[in-house]
Amino acid sequence: MTDEEFAREQAVYGGLTESLRRLGEVSLRTTVDQDTVLEAQRQIEEITARLSAEMIPANFGVVVTTSGHVRGYGNAVVGLRNPIAPPLKIVQDREKGGASSEFFLNALYEGPPGKVHGGVLALVLDQIFGEAAAAGGTPGMTGTLTLRYRKPTALGALTAEAWVDSAEGIKTVVKGWVKDADGETTVEAEGLFILPRWAREQLAASGEPPPQYE
Repeated sequence: MTDEEFAREQAVYGGLTESLRRLGEVSLRTTVDQDTVLEAQRQIEEITARLSAEMIPANFGVVVTTSGHVRGYGNAVVGLRNPIAPPLKIVQDREKGGASSEFFLNALYEGPPGKVHGGVLALVLDQIFGEAAAAGGTPGMTGTLTLRYRKPTALGALTAEAWVDSAEGIKTVVKGWVKDADGETTVEAEGLFILPRWAREQLAASGEPPPQYE
């Protein structure tokens, strides 16, 4: 896949998924009459049938193209082709071993009235924490994730940040937070990430030990 083909794929399928995200929120908030809803449902079912004519057999997974592009389109937080994902755009800081994101959660992510569901915040932080660990050179799978909900998090514009607090052997401790539009911290969290076997083998082959943070 060339760079041009990759860009075209992202534009087409990313555009489709963004339309589905808008449709999801509209279907939640619409107040049109029931006949209009039934007609819309019929049209949606027709489109669903057209799109289901050809599909991959199961989940998308992660695919790396011959030109080095990583296609993790199915991820529930950052997936380009997953309408459940907000999606987050996460920025890694490889120098400091951290990651951050500015994002928006609409009515689809509601728990208490007007507030973000606590499980959604855990989902978001789990992804950002994992990317912080990866940025620090110690990618890992989540072993534990502990959240302290300091106050309800309002739907809307939010920011999150995570950083590697310490790393020893195959274990990496990551800490972070979520802040609301007013800049107030609503969630604090800490996670333990375990370096998977494939990454240990790669590090061993390179002869370079993972970085240590204190």
